[in-house]
Amino acid sequence: MKPIVIIGGGIAGLSAAYYTSKQNEVPGKIILLEQSDYWGGKLVTERVPFGEDLFVIEGGPDTFVVTKPWGVKLCKELGIADRLRGTNPETKKTYILKNEKLHELPGGLTMMIPTEFGPMIRTGLLSWPAKVRMGLDFILPAARANGDETLGAFVTRRLGRSAYENLIEPLMSGIYAGDGDQLSLQSTFPYLRDLEHEHGGLVKGALALRRERLRKARTNGGNPTPTPGSRSIFLTPLTGLAEIVEALVQNLEHSGVQLRLGTAVQGVSQTSDGYSVLLSSGESLAADGVILATPSYIAADLVDSFAPDLAGELRPIEYVSTATVTLAFKESDLPRPLDGYGYVIPRREGRKALACTWTSTKFPHRAPEDYALLRVFIGRAGQEDEIPWEDAGLLDVARAEINLTLGITANPLLTRIYRWEKAMPQYKLGHPERLQQIERFLSKYPGFALAGNAYQGIGIPDCIRSGELAAEKILLTWQDKTPTIEGIKIDA
Repeated sequence: MKPIVIIGGGIAGLSAAYYTSKQNEVPGKIILLEQSDYWGGKLVTERVPFGEDLFVIEGGPDTFVVTKPWGVKLCKELGIADRLRGTNPETKKTYILKNEKLHELPGGLTMMIPTEFGPMIRTGLLSWPAKVRMGLDFILPAARANGDETLGAFVTRRLGRSAYENLIEPLMSGIYAGDGDQLSLQSTFPYLRDLEHEHGGLVKGALALRRERLRKARTNGGNPTPTPGSRSIFLTPLTGLAEIVEALVQNLEHSGVQLRLGTAVQGVSQTSDGYSVLLSSGESLAADGVILATPSYIAADLVDSFAPDLAGELRPIEYVSTATVTLAFKESDLPRPLDGYGYVIPRREGRKALACTWTSTKFPHRAPEDYALLRVFIGRAGQEDEIPWEDAGLLDVARAEINLTLGITANPLLTRIYRWEKAMPQYKLGHPERLQQIERFLSKYPGFALAGNAYQGIGIPDCIRSGELAAEKILLTWQDKTPTIEGIKIDA
């Protein structure tokens, strides 16, 4: 038997290797390749000693949701579930910037949809006409199910344009760094369409979901989403998301998976009995199965020689470049308390920054006592040409943002800058149909699978799940090839 080769050592590729080795009786015949000199992709954690404590700095994502169970499931399997921590329960405030002023996100939001009358009446994010327009959602009929539409068009149709621009769009951009007027509703927030069709409107649907959640909470000891030590829907390991990467690598090493850093792949070709993976070094690896856990544009280049039809569907998926800038201060140097998780910035504000997370409030264990850690997100669809992408330029953007919005003029004690070129895939209108075409073309190539954030979800649990599904697909083909003696499979 030839090995299974997995290309890409981010969380999707690591998960694919883990689930392949877990289900495979011959884990030594799995090879994981990564062209960089570290594992984890965008899951990068820097632990900076500071006296007897640490600053824990995330270069990419800083948390994952429990509503998609695959992240917690993997942590339990790796034995690190007891390391998970939720967001600070002492404050749940999040702010939205409007006209250079921070407004608290109204309470009572369920899945981004307002479900309480009082907070929406009091909020300064919306004018009175905009609030009245939102109320029309109760009486507007549901549109007929006649295909996909953009997120912006859908929310505008149900709640009005002002609600979209000042409330929904900044929350959505904090997830996708995208333009909601181009993103596919079906590929980003399909549950919104479901609420409309099942309940007649967004608010009615959100209220029904809230009632159901409270009912489940009463039957579950008061906790609607049981998680290790927290009721938060957001979790992260104590010393950063790199703990998941480190646990995966340790497990794979123990299982005998071949882990190869600094190994670039030049191309993949199909052979009469499998695949051949050509490395940039000139080495060629024969494989019974291949999983590409790379960005779709890289996957397109790798498969173009034998699957131009597939490459033609992968290459057009667009990506947005982003950056994070983390800054540390003494709390005494801040002109205002960081009394929430941070704030998001609507596109209409015209800022170069997308959001600012108050990390030391959101996760108090990420900074020493009496010190503050902030992280500014930069870059979104349609604004990349406006961003100065060199370190000095990004730092200037971050410092200007926190100066203008928070009044912070002190010099930071430390800064960390991470750039992520073409990092965020954009699920534009037509993405569901593209996925159908990709699946149709993949069916021509047994023993070949894709994983990563370009397809069915961009979050950490989505990537983990994509790796698990790719492993299941590959193993079906691989195990069918395993030689047998009187029906008993043997190692080859």
